[in-house]
Amino acid sequence: MADILMIEDNRELADVIRDFLQAEGYSVHTAVTGEEGLDYLERSAVKLLLLDIMLPGLDGFAVCAKVRERYNLPILIMSARHGDDNKIIGLELGADDYLEKPFSVQLLTAKVKAQLRRSYDMKADKQLLADGDIVVDRDAMQVFKNGTPLPMTMKEYELLVLLLDHNGKALRKEWLFQQVWGADSFSEPSTLTVHINKLRDKIEHNPKEPRRIVTVWGVGYKYETV
Repeated sequence: MADILMIEDNRELADVIRDFLQAEGYSVHTAVTGEEGLDYLERSAVKLLLLDIMLPGLDGFAVCAKVRERYNLPILIMSARHGDDNKIIGLELGADDYLEKPFSVQLLTAKVKAQLRRSYDMKADKQLLADGDIVVDRDAMQVFKNGTPLPMTMKEYELLVLLLDHNGKALRKEWLFQQVWGADSFSEPSTLTVHINKLRDKIEHNPKEPRRIVTVWGVGYKYETV
């Protein structure tokens, strides 16, 4: 799983942006077409999408619309198309920000950090995830509630982090199972339900009426901040 998916057909520019973001501590996956980027999103979760508009095949506006239909993640458009009309189209299709080329990589990085903070309520070092009285320390791989450590298995921890990383996004059961247990796991899919119930027992104020880990009928689960 990468922090950032970048869809950019200018390989030289993509390499510069990727190297700069990686130096800031982010993991980056690059794709050169919209189709390739959408395929990656089907297989892997990301926290933010950097999206060029002028792409071969499916253009960036079409990609933006498709991503916003299915995923709740920040979208930052990078485009050589200037003018308010293009910005308005991008924002109306669901982009969170629109950056005109050429731009400084420092400005892009600042916008990336701002979007991630706004969307995931995480510290700049990305090692803490917080929601009210729940705090996840990635360095220690430890979960706290009201400052008290919560005993948690590794699978429960991985599942909680995955849900928090995609706060507000409906996640399919099959996708969650594959991410945590793996496609070749011998565990039954019902294992996911068991772990969801255990997590609710530990982090919900009333596990019988969960407000954080919410069931999305016919789809799976999503995490809602309280």
